[in-house]
Amino acid sequence: MTEKTGTWMTPAALQKLKDEYEHLLTDGRDAIVLRIAEARSHGDLKENSEYDTAKNDQGFMEARIRQLRHLIEDAVVEEVSDSGAVEVGTIATVIDDDGDELEFFVAPAENKVDGMLLASPDSPLGKALLGAQPGGSVTYSAPGGTFTYKVVSVRVYEG
Repeated sequence: MTEKTGTWMTPAALQKLKDEYEHLLTDGRDAIVLRIAEARSHGDLKENSEYDTAKNDQGFMEARIRQLRHLIEDAVVEEVSDSGAVEVGTIATVIDDDGDELEFFVAPAENKVDGMLLASPDSPLGKALLGAQPGGSVTYSAPGGTFTYKVVSVRVYEG
């Protein structure tokens, strides 16, 4: 992986962020403007909870727009190579001490995939998994105790 600083993500993850960014800049802002105008038409702004809520939502949306702009500008976009070991952008299938099978997508939080557990490379689990190969075991400590997983398989995320 490259040494460029920023948030690693796949091309698909970058596109997802760009789509959200464009939506918020257009439809999102338009919708907030309409909500504020509607709430403003209800009279006294000092006691108008709809107006306060709309203005708060506008602030949250503008903060998300700034966050997305930063993520997009600083993205380190790469496809993942299939090295056979766990690396950023792979899915590790593991078995815990209870015999339960789990799948973790190893990537920064901005790459979250619905329905998939995420192991950030900066987290104790993510750090333990990096470099692991099928057949090996990893152990890590977290606030809830010490955990061990047996790595069953590793595959490149195809999202």
